[in-house]
Amino acid sequence: MEVEQLDVPLVLAFLQHIENERGNSARTRNARLAAIHSFFRFLEYRLVSCLNQACQIHAIPMKKADEALVDYLTRDELLALLDAPDTHTAPGIRDRAMLHLTFAAGLRVSELVTLRMDQLDQQAVTTIHVMGKGRRERVLPLWKETATAIKRWLAVRGQNGDPELFHNASGRAMTRSGFEYILTKHVATAAGKQPSIGKKRVTPHVLRHTCAMHTLLATKDIRKVSLWLGHASLQSTEIYLRADPTAKLEALAAMAPPMLKPGHFKTPDKLLAMLQQAGRPKKYAE
Repeated sequence: MEVEQLDVPLVLAFLQHIENERGNSARTRNARLAAIHSFFRFLEYRLVSCLNQACQIHAIPMKKADEALVDYLTRDELLALLDAPDTHTAPGIRDRAMLHLTFAAGLRVSELVTLRMDQLDQQAVTTIHVMGKGRRERVLPLWKETATAIKRWLAVRGQNGDPELFHNASGRAMTRSGFEYILTKHVATAAGKQPSIGKKRVTPHVLRHTCAMHTLLATKDIRKVSLWLGHASLQSTEIYLRADPTAKLEALAAMAPPMLKPGHFKTPDKLLAMLQQAGRPKKYAE
């Protein structure tokens, strides 16, 4: 395939295909288009002959997508999930530590699976050093329960293998798909104790949303949530305000209800006399 073949009709046909035939959402369609835009920005400085073609590709607009409310777990659902792993086995101890850390620190799945041993305060296990999205670093303190779960995993973790904190059965670094499989397995176990969690689509990012929502409910400060999650701006954190009903109830309670009473409008005497005079027919002299 040559670059000249990637014209606007072909790109539009591809975008229509993934929506109509694959059944992908508008967000997925926009993600594919963003990748195509990025590819042609790369070509602009290396293949001058396709500059006009790149301008036409860049003119293809993104599609508006619905902004749904974030999904998160309630306190009972979260406790059922954290208690799901069998802590009598090494994999169960590892799974419990991963679930605790993902929720407590609000980690992205990429941040979890790439977390190395040198990013953990191994002496007291009180803090972790996270390298987040866009190379934004943050140091987070650990809850006592989370630190205990990690200490139990460090006691059974093998010394050999990759430098990452969490390993799979082969002693290699845990992968994104591996953690997703583990999470799905424990969600099914937790559904036996808390049936409501079985009706939700629980992904690794839902645990991050759960951390944000619980932090917002506890602190009532969106700035602290943004710092904890490592967001670049508060605009990324505002999605949790829309999903938090308590913030809206507090705003409603803070508003003073109107104390106006219905009544009748009484026109002044001078205004009424002027209107009556204007409504009378004029008499013209013959």
